[in-house]
Amino acid sequence: MKRKSSIAIIIPVFNEASVLAELIERLQAVGADELIFVDGGSCDESRRLLAHSGVRWLQSESGRATQMNTGAEDCISDILIFIHADTMVSYSDILAVRETMEDDSYVGGWFDVRLSGNNIAFRIIEWLINMRSRLTGISTGDQCQFVRRSVFEAMGGFPEQALMEDVEFSKRLKRHGRIACLRERVVTSSRRWEQHGIMATVWLMWKLRFLYWFGVSPETLAQMYRQVR
Repeated sequence: MKRKSSIAIIIPVFNEASVLAELIERLQAVGADELIFVDGGSCDESRRLLAHSGVRWLQSESGRATQMNTGAEDCISDILIFIHADTMVSYSDILAVRETMEDDSYVGGWFDVRLSGNNIAFRIIEWLINMRSRLTGISTGDQCQFVRRSVFEAMGGFPEQALMEDVEFSKRLKRHGRIACLRERVVTSSRRWEQHGIMATVWLMWKLRFLYWFGVSPETLAQMYRQVR
């Protein structure tokens, strides 16, 4: 009988104290074999909350790619799922990953996404995000990227760059085999659209991606992103 693959969830954290208690409680209930939080130098109450929560957590240098790579190095599971702190997943989502990855032809994948806000514009945005990913085979971190551990190690993990590490990782993953795009929808926060304006945020996201495709460095893009956050 084939051994059931083990699953690790890795969550990069940076100044997420306002959502951390709920996030920990939610993720403890989704059925993962390992749950690892990686703090990238938070200056709010995040580290104190992690220390008192009883969950497994690590500290690393700042940067989402560095944090996720640090978490992956510290776990032993067969399948790695990377979840942003502002994205919600359920037990059934993790079960879907487990069932999908029983097929050895899959090297990794992601979920469709739903934005948390009620504005009708969010329904259009999420449809465009999901359609774009299905047409291009490229996902982002908000879509809860997952990967077979052996493939992750062969790829050298996430590229340690200032921005677009998720897009670059997704591009490289396609070279290693079959990709699963799960129709289960994870729910990611619409807060950045609500804080900075829906159209302005859509324009920024597409501009950054367009410039990245044309060779603008991640460091330059990160500076542009920070200026408008």
